[in-house]
Amino acid sequence: MKTAVFSARPYDRRFLEEANARDHTEQGFEFAYFDVALDASTVGLAQGFDAVCVFVNDRLDAPVLNALHALGVRAVLLRCAGFNNVDIATAGKLGLFVARVPAYSPEAVAEHALALIMTLNRHTHRAYNRVREGNFMLDGLLGRTLHGKTAGIVGTGKIGLATARILHGMGCTVLGFDPYPSPAFDAFGESVSLETLLARSDIVSLHCPLTPQTHHLINEESLGLMKPGAMLVNTSRGALVNTDAVVRALKSRHLGHLAIDVYEQESALFFQDLSGEIIDDDLFQRLMTFPNVLVTGHQGFFTVEALQEICSITLRNLCDFASGAECQNRVVAG
Repeated sequence: MKTAVFSARPYDRRFLEEANARDHTEQGFEFAYFDVALDASTVGLAQGFDAVCVFVNDRLDAPVLNALHALGVRAVLLRCAGFNNVDIATAGKLGLFVARVPAYSPEAVAEHALALIMTLNRHTHRAYNRVREGNFMLDGLLGRTLHGKTAGIVGTGKIGLATARILHGMGCTVLGFDPYPSPAFDAFGESVSLETLLARSDIVSLHCPLTPQTHHLINEESLGLMKPGAMLVNTSRGALVNTDAVVRALKSRHLGHLAIDVYEQESALFFQDLSGEIIDDDLFQRLMTFPNVLVTGHQGFFTVEALQEICSITLRNLCDFASGAECQNRVVAG
């Protein structure tokens, strides 16, 4: 069983190989690693492989899936929870096996969301640079005490629940919105409508999947419902947020702070070193001019524990495909 791993970085190789050596020596799995993303221009690299292993910014639309099938590929293994980058209907028609990692170390993403909140609120990123230059003035570094503030969690699944647990422990009043509420959330907060959550929250943190219903969930209208000066945090999927609308809300001073670990056009930017390049994304460059905006490059998942879990589940999915066993993480159309 040979698998082509796309968008592969050194840490992908490390943790996949460790999981393979630890748990799957008998299966004889072989991996080849390609640092390029999978799309129409690179699909030919999958020639001779039984499966492809992909990440969030790989593109598996109908033309790519048809090309993979023609090359003999029969399985698509996602090293992530989201699968909106895969044409599931086409995959089903072709009989392709598609499986994902539905949940992995939710605390990793929740803790990163907290890190973004704390950094932006207390300006620690700016203080770090000042002190290294010998500037110990506090002007411009004034934050707010989070204890007693109201935090809104949009999406109360495993990651949202982990975030709610942390913020509740810090003394925040926690509100939650989810069309499919989790009973476990009641221990940490109150479930309310999205409109109520936006109106009452000092911090709004997004933890929901990207679907046609949640695309641009944060838009001009929903931003208008938020408290003036509130903070918006997105560690989930970039396209939950209409970036144009956010820029306007920042310019008008209605949105007080923005912290994002994901961006709707991130596929052209994230997971690569562009420090010596000109970035052509004018909207992203505009975001970076705001002193009250903090951006990280999709690193919320990036802990040892999360990567170990992602790779272990990915290889279990591959085992299910190879053996013909039923896979609980298989993604099917509709």
